[in-house]
Amino acid sequence: MSRDSEVNHPDVILCPGGPMLLRGDHVVQDEDGNEYRTERPVSAVCRCGGSKIKPWCDGTHKLLLKRPRD
Repeated sequence: MSRDSEVNHPDVILCPGGPMLLRGDHVVQDEDGNEYRTERPVSAVCRCGGSKIKPWCDGTHKLLLKRPRD
């Protein structure tokens, strides 16, 4: 991988039906106003609302997609 390709990657990636991936340093604020600093090279933020470890993704979106619709 060239240095240019490392510099030109997106910082935010929205995964269809899944989390928002953040690369690098970010501060995430939850619905109560609590702030969390990302500590990993890539962090996954919940977008489905079902995670038990919000604001981080725990994979719950995979279960929600499999539920039958009413």
